[in-house]
Amino acid sequence: MSDLTAKQEAFALAYVETGNGSEAYRRAYEVRADTKPETIWSEASRLLANPTVAARVKELQQQARDLAMVSIGTLTGELELARVKAMGDEKGASAAVSAIMGKAKLHGLLVEKAEVTGKGGAPLTSTVDDLSKNDIARRVAFLLAQGLNSAAK
Repeated sequence: MSDLTAKQEAFALAYVETGNGSEAYRRAYEVRADTKPETIWSEASRLLANPTVAARVKELQQQARDLAMVSIGTLTGELELARVKAMGDEKGASAAVSAIMGKAKLHGLLVEKAEVTGKGGAPLTSTVDDLSKNDIARRVAFLLAQGLNSAAK
């Protein structure tokens, strides 16, 4: 992990998520409603020009690319190899079925259903369906950053 402040880290994460410096600045720093857009843009540009922040943004972008490379396509290929290998084995039918089911789940063709409730069977107050794609992406980016922090220690 770099020597960024918490706000600089939040800015870098938001920038990678949104691709917009001004929006990232608004999310990471306290911006008053009467702040001029030019001021926000200027501050965001200053942050992106900071070598430490720029390096962190590049690092996060590389991590995002690496995650994208582990894609539905690559996982499908791996599952197909496992299926073919399992079909070559006399007793591999079960493993082949598992690979086929894995491919179906990966492509969204098969969804396991489960009813999830809160304490005492009460409904949950927030579900994934309630979250926007940006909220989900922000949480994933945060968890990735947390994992990287613990791995660096």
